[in-house]
Amino acid sequence: MSKQEEQLDAIQDIKRLMERSSRFSALSGLSGAIAGLLALISSFITFTILETPLGEPISYADIWSASTESLTEKGILILINLGILLLLAFGISAYLSAVNAKKQGASPFDLTARRMLLNFSIPLLAGGIYCAILLVQGHIELVLLATLLFYGMGMLNAGKYTIDLMRYLGICMIALGLLGSFFTAHGLIIWTTGFGFLHIVFGLIIYYKNEK
Repeated sequence: MSKQEEQLDAIQDIKRLMERSSRFSALSGLSGAIAGLLALISSFITFTILETPLGEPISYADIWSASTESLTEKGILILINLGILLLLAFGISAYLSAVNAKKQGASPFDLTARRMLLNFSIPLLAGGIYCAILLVQGHIELVLLATLLFYGMGMLNAGKYTIDLMRYLGICMIALGLLGSFFTAHGLIIWTTGFGFLHIVFGLIIYYKNEK
């Protein structure tokens, strides 16, 4: 090997080290696929609570009472169902990502991981507040679609600190949220497509590409 080739190899090694230090590569694709599966189950439970056939338009009057300006009993059950999904998905993701980080000899709470979480959390927090405002004002038909939009923004925002595929997932989520705004009666099935099927597809791609 010539001296010039050795120098090029050294530069490539330095570049790889810099990329590794600036990106959190331990994010678990398997956790994304599991989160997608949980979202499918949660969606099925929601359709069951609403007594609506899968894929059929939703009657938001079953979720929000215009006369009392509050969630109905079914609406409260759906909110609890989605809350459990959120806790399980984030818990599994945090655990599996921590396991991956240890396998790579990295800390799951290093500076890059904290930056990723901060950039992801800000749009998510803003989205949570916005969804609460929508609920209070009775715009129940926009809540699920708003979660897609803000979650996608969080993914896009955090993408520069982790796997590139997360940015593409974020773009797809944002596109679905915007598209769903024209078809609010089918908001749940659109939400299921994003949080369910897209999570499974992207999660499995990341798993086989980076973890297998």
